[in-house]
Amino acid sequence: MAQPVSEFFAAWELFREPALAGAVAGLLLGWVGLYVALRRMVFLSAAMTQTAGLGVMLAQWAAATFALTGLLASPTLWAVAFSGGAAAALAGSERLRIGRDQLLGGLYLMGAAGAILVGSKVAIDAHDVETVLFGSAVAVAPEDFQRLLTTAILLLCLHLWLRRGFIAVSFDAEGAAARGLPVGLLKVVLLATIALAVSVATRTIGALPVFAFSTLPALAASRVCRSLGTTLPLAALLGAVAGFGGYLAAFVWELPVGASQTAVALSLWACAELVRLALRR
Repeated sequence: MAQPVSEFFAAWELFREPALAGAVAGLLLGWVGLYVALRRMVFLSAAMTQTAGLGVMLAQWAAATFALTGLLASPTLWAVAFSGGAAAALAGSERLRIGRDQLLGGLYLMGAAGAILVGSKVAIDAHDVETVLFGSAVAVAPEDFQRLLTTAILLLCLHLWLRRGFIAVSFDAEGAAARGLPVGLLKVVLLATIALAVSVATRTIGALPVFAFSTLPALAASRVCRSLGTTLPLAALLGAVAGFGGYLAAFVWELPVGASQTAVALSLWACAELVRLALRR
């Protein structure tokens, strides 16, 4: 039986951090996800989320095995390192003469399998492993939410400042180079911001909804908007709606949070496709 929506808002103090974390993560990933879509690297996000999840599990294993403390045991730091490593490997794939699809597939499988294997050796509850991989957590610690919110504000400010350059290198790198833009540097900065956004969000809400938020809102927005100036904010808005709405739906229908947020993102993408078809007719 469905729970009344009024009960959700009546207990807002309890659900505030996780619900807002979903909205903030969706907004940030919806924005940066458009660049993933422009560069046709949808599975880059999948590889990054899984390697970030592996980093989180390895941080917990290292802390328990070697008694690490402080930054050395920080799951967020490990997630950033691993997702950043995935981005760096992709950036150097041409020099290494490795196919991009092969590399992304390998990184995805390494992250997914590695997180499960490492999780089986860490003295934590199986629910904690599911939280990292599938975003099944109902609660989010206030410090994790603050970290996510701070990261989102800083990255969005940077993206607004460098928006024209990021769009240029994602849409037409050769044309950007002809105009004298530092294409190589902009690509590195862009990949670094995507890696940071993915890793911090994965640490907070889990890999499954992060992958959904970094792909589906951007794909949905691009189907109904004709200019990048409107596509970017719409993708961010749809991501926020998926994050918050998915958490609310999970409460109402007693569903797993990460899967519910992913389902809402999928529904928004499907609605965008229907709108596009209607506009064409």
